[in-house]
Amino acid sequence: MKRGRKPKNPVPESMPDSPVVVDDVFSVNDVEVADDTEEAEEPVVAEEQPDSVVRRGRGRPPKKKSRNDVENSDTAFLRRNSRANGVCSPNFNNNVSSSAVPVGKVNNNVSSSVVPLGIISESAPPNVTKVVPSMDAVVKVFCVHTEPNFSLPWQRKRQYSSSSSGFIIAGRRVLTNAHSVEHHTQVKLKKRGSDTKYLATVLAIGTECDIAMLTVEDDEFWQDVSPVEFGSLPALQDAVTVVGYPIGGDTISVTSGVVSRIEILSYVHGSTELLGLQIDAAINSGNSGGPAFNDKGNCVGIAFQSLKHEDVENIGYVIPTPVITHFIQDYEKNGEYTGFPSLGVEWQKMENPDLRMAMGMNSNQKGVRIRRIEPTAPEYKVLKPSDIILSFDGVDIANDGTIPFRHGERIGFSYLVSQKYTGENASVKVLRNSKTLVFNVQLAPHRRLIQAHIKGKPPSYFIIAGFVFTAVSVPYLRSEYGKDYEYDAPVKLLEKHLHAMAQTEDEQLVVISQVLVADINIGYEEIVNTQVLAFNGKPVKNLKELAQMVEKCNSGFLKFELEYQQIVVLQTKTAKAATLDILTTHCIPSPVSDDLKT
Repeated sequence: MKRGRKPKNPVPESMPDSPVVVDDVFSVNDVEVADDTEEAEEPVVAEEQPDSVVRRGRGRPPKKKSRNDVENSDTAFLRRNSRANGVCSPNFNNNVSSSAVPVGKVNNNVSSSVVPLGIISESAPPNVTKVVPSMDAVVKVFCVHTEPNFSLPWQRKRQYSSSSSGFIIAGRRVLTNAHSVEHHTQVKLKKRGSDTKYLATVLAIGTECDIAMLTVEDDEFWQDVSPVEFGSLPALQDAVTVVGYPIGGDTISVTSGVVSRIEILSYVHGSTELLGLQIDAAINSGNSGGPAFNDKGNCVGIAFQSLKHEDVENIGYVIPTPVITHFIQDYEKNGEYTGFPSLGVEWQKMENPDLRMAMGMNSNQKGVRIRRIEPTAPEYKVLKPSDIILSFDGVDIANDGTIPFRHGERIGFSYLVSQKYTGENASVKVLRNSKTLVFNVQLAPHRRLIQAHIKGKPPSYFIIAGFVFTAVSVPYLRSEYGKDYEYDAPVKLLEKHLHAMAQTEDEQLVVISQVLVADINIGYEEIVNTQVLAFNGKPVKNLKELAQMVEKCNSGFLKFELEYQQIVVLQTKTAKAATLDILTTHCIPSPVSDDLKT
């Protein structure tokens, strides 16, 4: 998965225009048309394209098409693919009087009431409604990022700029993607057709759902613009139009497609699984944060990532309205983003009949078996391993962990959990020792031992005698081992990343990230990313506790017990005295991060 962030080196504006490959016709679906009378006007066929337009040839000159033969190339593509995949062709609106206009060209001679997407016809009859969707609410987001350096946590990386998309909603607010403004130092917004960039303030960042909320104090920004209205969750084969500012130009861009899949998706930025839409419209770098409209002009999602692989084409993903609404209401209820709750359990499918029989389930009972429960979750007090979860909030769960979603559709029962808010209660029915029990549990956010995000905070560190101690997080692993850290990181760390559970709220995985070479630490130079288990015989729970124990140590030696039965022993007075010189040599301002000083 790749997010739609514009690269550091954008395409220069002075780059000469390259030939554009266009289709024969452009179908307008997202328009409102005046009601046809009995004597409807004769449809107008598109004008022939000039010779300067480049077409993709197939070795045979195209046949001249009559009015009845004119067909949108996207429509033909969808029909060909739907036949290949055994899916019925989508239903298209055949009531449009005339929609054939060459791409990149406006036909001013069209006498029909149909107007190309995003263009208002001055000659249109007075009874024609304004074209939808209104793209004036779509803005371009400019952000300057200054990311922390997790490998050298006392400093930050060089700043860089990016651009993405966003859109205005009610309440003088703007929505975009969280990764578009992550680690921001400055955010600016520019409206369509404007030459002014307005300074924006970030109100909330939802890392799990990859949504951020902004606002602008300047009243001029909000003039002459109508906020976007949200629509309901679309169905399969519903038409969607993605609007934004992707790479390849500076003006607004429109791509269209259909909803091809609705399921629980993996959100790359948030390292979570939430409801998502898969569409076949192009989503490129810079489209992130842009709205996806339905054929009525209502927003049904936010573009946020796409699948780039040699075996796939045109697979983009959209954050649907239920997730967007949850984010907005969470902020309005709490004044900040509190996150999506989790049930706090790992479960196993119960599809095997022998397994169901052994667990005491009868033929009418279905559910999933609890494997493990997070010790930090509220459910830890009431649920037990090997409990069979039969239903959640009155909705029965199947043996494969799915629930009925809509007609002909099923979805993972985690969707029900994600619809709740942090602190809310839910009714969980379980089967325990052939007895049915019902518990009212409180839901809380998922607590990982290795955090997926540090939510914009600088990384913590502690230095003594050249040994750099830090807490492991996913950004730290990515900084140390690259984007393929799941393959290149040490097995011990990966095992804890994938399977370990935090025993307490403040537990961290503390490691010696590196050793700043000095005379005091000779012989220890090769220790890298090794977990610290104990200090002077006391288990290490988190980095702050380790720093306090070292600073308060009055014994003659500092003894660190590491993974793989390795130890580090230093004289206390010599180690503390050498720390200042080492910090000066490496231009490190403090031996401890600010969050550990309190």
